[in-house]
Amino acid sequence: MYNLRIIHPGTASRLRLLPVMHGLTGILFLFNAIGIYRSPQPNWFLVLFFLVLGAACLAFPFTIKKFRKFTEINTIARIIQAFICLTGSLYFLSHLQPTTGLLLILVGLGLGYIGWIEHRIFQPVFVTADTTGMTLPTTFSKRLIGWNELNNVILRNDLLTIDFKNNKIIQLEILDEPGKEQREVLNNFFQSRIA
Repeated sequence: MYNLRIIHPGTASRLRLLPVMHGLTGILFLFNAIGIYRSPQPNWFLVLFFLVLGAACLAFPFTIKKFRKFTEINTIARIIQAFICLTGSLYFLSHLQPTTGLLLILVGLGLGYIGWIEHRIFQPVFVTADTTGMTLPTTFSKRLIGWNELNNVILRNDLLTIDFKNNKIIQLEILDEPGKEQREVLNNFFQSRIA
């Protein structure tokens, strides 16, 4: 059995959605500030709090690239956003605005779920190759691909290319690049199982 540590296949699409999700959360916080401001007796602290938080969420995707511990900071930001949505809903529920309060509860739960998924996706995972086939990670579980479903599997430098018989190709980035001898052993094993 051979294990190769890879970047999760869903990481690229999640990275493209990351600014959108933080931006939408920022816009929601700005709308919360407007809703509190338009109430008969506005709470100026909460107006300012949601304005600052909304601006910070909108700016977050542009500043996160400067941090070395990207995944940890993103997870902390999601937890804070979910917590503020859930606790902010209490203000709206206590001020007889149940629609806004319930919306914030749903958004808070959704942000918590998204944060958990992003945390899992940004963690390194393993591709396993054995005599039965290759096991690839998916978002929630693992998928076993039999050798009979594959045309070719090749490892070059830090890229594992999997060519399916249905003309689908998957390329996975290897985190721990194997040495030349280990790469030859792996490629020989792949070829022996496909042939």
